[in-house]
Amino acid sequence: MTMLSHTGSPLERSLYSSERRDAAAAAAARPATIKRFFMHVLMLLGAGITMTAVMALKVAVYLPHIIHH
Repeated sequence: MTMLSHTGSPLERSLYSSERRDAAAAAAARPATIKRFFMHVLMLLGAGITMTAVMALKVAVYLPHIIHH
């Protein structure tokens, strides 16, 4: 519990205060968050396209067998 408590003077700001957050740090984190979001979107689109391609190949292979029998 000692590590979680603030040991400085009452007039000193704590290190983890929400007021202490720097606007530049928040602005620097935003592009990384956007990049991570779009990477997830691209991965989902890639997985969807791959599944669609596999299903289309299966239909192309099995459909003639089903129609002719």
